Amino acid sequence: MMAPSGKKRPQAATTFILLCILSSFCICKAQFKPADSYLVDCGSSKSTTVGQRTFTSDGASPVKVSTSQEILAGTSANGVASFDNSALYQTARIFTSPSSYTFPIQKQGRHFVRLYFFPFTYQSYDLSLAKFTVSTQDVLLLSDFQQPDKTAPLFKEYSLNITRDTLVISFKPSNGIAFINAIEVVSVPDDLIIDTAQMVNPVQQYSGLSTQPLETVYRVNMGGPKVTPDNDTLSRAWVTDQKYLLNPTVTKQVVYGKDVNYKKGGATQLTAPDIVYGTAAELAASNTSNALFNMTWQFDVDAGFSYLIRFHFCDIVSKALNQLYFNAYVGGFSAQNNLDLSVMSDNQLATAIYIDVVLSSNDASSKLGISIGPSTLNNVLPDGILNGLEVMKISTGGSAFTVGSGGGNKNLVVILGAVLGGVGLLIIVVVLVLLCRKKKTLEKQHSKTWMPFSINGLTSLSTGSRTSYGTTLTSGLNGSYGYRFAFSVLQEATNNFDENWVIGVGGFGKVYKGVLRDETKVAVKRGNPKSQQGLNEFRTEIELLSRLRHRHLVSLIGYCDERNEMILVYEYMEKGTLKSHLYGSDNPSLNWKQRLEVCIGAARGLHYLHTGSAKAIIHRDVKSANILLDENLLAKVADFGLSKTGPELDQTHVSTAVKGSFGYLDPEYFRRQQLTEKSDVYSFGVVLLEVLCARPVIDPTLPREMVNLAEWGMKWQKRGELHQIVDQRISGTIRPDSLRKFGETVEKCLADYGVERPSMGDVLWNLEYVLQLQDADSTVSDVNSMNRIVELPSQVQNVGALESISVTMAEAGASNEPDHDLSDVSMSRVFSQLIKAEGR
Repeated sequence: MMAPSGKKRPQAATTFILLCILSSFCICKAQFKPADSYLVDCGSSKSTTVGQRTFTSDGASPVKVSTSQEILAGTSANGVASFDNSALYQTARIFTSPSSYTFPIQKQGRHFVRLYFFPFTYQSYDLSLAKFTVSTQDVLLLSDFQQPDKTAPLFKEYSLNITRDTLVISFKPSNGIAFINAIEVVSVPDDLIIDTAQMVNPVQQYSGLSTQPLETVYRVNMGGPKVTPDNDTLSRAWVTDQKYLLNPTVTKQVVYGKDVNYKKGGATQLTAPDIVYGTAAELAASNTSNALFNMTWQFDVDAGFSYLIRFHFCDIVSKALNQLYFNAYVGGFSAQNNLDLSVMSDNQLATAIYIDVVLSSNDASSKLGISIGPSTLNNVLPDGILNGLEVMKISTGGSAFTVGSGGGNKNLVVILGAVLGGVGLLIIVVVLVLLCRKKKTLEKQHSKTWMPFSINGLTSLSTGSRTSYGTTLTSGLNGSYGYRFAFSVLQEATNNFDENWVIGVGGFGKVYKGVLRDETKVAVKRGNPKSQQGLNEFRTEIELLSRLRHRHLVSLIGYCDERNEMILVYEYMEKGTLKSHLYGSDNPSLNWKQRLEVCIGAARGLHYLHTGSAKAIIHRDVKSANILLDENLLAKVADFGLSKTGPELDQTHVSTAVKGSFGYLDPEYFRRQQLTEKSDVYSFGVVLLEVLCARPVIDPTLPREMVNLAEWGMKWQKRGELHQIVDQRISGTIRPDSLRKFGETVEKCLADYGVERPSMGDVLWNLEYVLQLQDADSTVSDVNSMNRIVELPSQVQNVGALESISVTMAEAGASNEPDHDLSDVSMSRVFSQLIKAEGR
């Protein structure tokens, strides 16, 4: 049941209903018997009962403890009485040397590993000062961990795919002591974490989740009560959402008094308990037509990690099917657009479903925003719900962590340490000698030899071939595709891939600044082995950039495929991304003329992509972050990993899966999965608005009508008031005619249907005209108002010929020669010759 619109249910009644539902759930919750279930109260000499679960005493068979010193510590019950699971925090095992717990694994697969920490003082041991590392054989769980809050307990939950017969959890003190209060190792259903999810930026499938280590950061019951482990079949705790809500006034709690449905192959009572699906947070303004705000929850997370976000939905608010449509956002990116729960639940109301999305590490800041907002569909009342949410950190992994077990005679330990130290020193000396010999050998072999690189052979990366420090560029379709660098050279150039040299992070991996031995600055993009943008993107970048040369495309210098690495080396772009000069960084802002010149340069690069070869090349990920600026603010289009060859001459489009970045995606491509060059034109239109307004393309923290930059900007443009939303730093410097023409160009780029949009060539000419209108010294005639190249005089054919010559010479490898690179020809000069009265 649901409270009538506009009325508040009495708090006592709501609480009573929640308690009834929770009580009934305790009786009928789903059954699951884990193959492995180890609950250990560390430091305790007897079993401890917590709720309906019993934790065994420390070291009880079959769990084995390996430690050099038996220190079982305890504190008073009064000191921990206010905490959940307080009985587990009364005792602890203290370690003064590397130690471990070993758990036999009956069934390999995914397990929950839960760790409990509370620092108290025991005799001379102050646990609040402890600093230590915790790991399994395969995963580093905590590195140099210190309790952040000395007065409160800390609970850590990990979901690990265990592929061994035993699980060893190791503790290694960093400053003398380590400790643990309780441990759980429990099997979970194999299908609890499925292998794939949708990445939100860029929009593509993320795979490999079923084997990746995860850490639970948040598990929240939206609009419902706190759920204790006793009320969850998998003994999970779900907290309430109130402390995370940014705008509680626009939400209301919804309680469902009936049974929740579960469809075959979908969510089950093991995915989340009934009480999660039977309660929800709903947009409070759903009975009006002007709900301008989203429901937003904000969570503190660690930046630099990727996150799996699981949305739990159950339509417990609708009276009929297909009445509830809404959008979901993650970290400022659109995660679900115009979501219809009826379709996903096979046309059943009150049916539990979940949706997994991944936010990549380069997009995760210290504040994670999750928003639910109204749909953008016409004739749909603003509404939206969220029943539950899980936020899981995707571990970057880590090699097996091996430590000694301690124990035995102290003198033996000292002797063994001395022996190992001597052996280690000898090994280091031998390695150094071998490295010196190898270096001399490589220097003798250093010759400009060709290193053939077969695109079709990328799956079996060459490891046995002799590699020089840098090889020359070859030509030909089956020859080399650029310089092939030795991995050691790129290590040296990037100071061994120093994190302080990182200048960018993308879906493919991190980008490092590098300096080669001849002092050439380069940008080194190193593929992340866990990235979902892998082999295909690596091949595409090399294949495309090796045969495309243009002043406004970032040049590929070389690549490295040693040691299963995928590394691309580009020319270094001193000023970074266009985006960084618009918002979100301390980089200096650009004036209006500079912004126009950047847009013109990018348009030239895209126009070349679309027209410079027999079949068009569609970039597919045009955005301000992929437009780079050199030291002279010359714009170059970058990142061709998602690029696609255009349709055949007898076809109108390429049918392909949707990829790109939300906010920039062509809506027609998104709906129909039909890709054309006009998809790039739409994305570029969004970039033009971004340049004008200097704000993110998707910002769910803003009022509803402002969230999507393209929609918001077009509303102002169609009202003839685009000047109202111009970046304040440049608003007083733009000539009205220049702004008017710019707005018209943007509007045409953002047309709903591709056939209504101009080509990139048309866009380029219009931007050249916008720049002339802005130039105070320009004298242009009314003929400039023409919008399409086909409408210009026949002399345009001569310009087309010039462009063709430029393309041909570029493909022949001549584009780098200053005397022959016709991409340097100023389009504005050609343009003025064609349209001025005194021109040809």
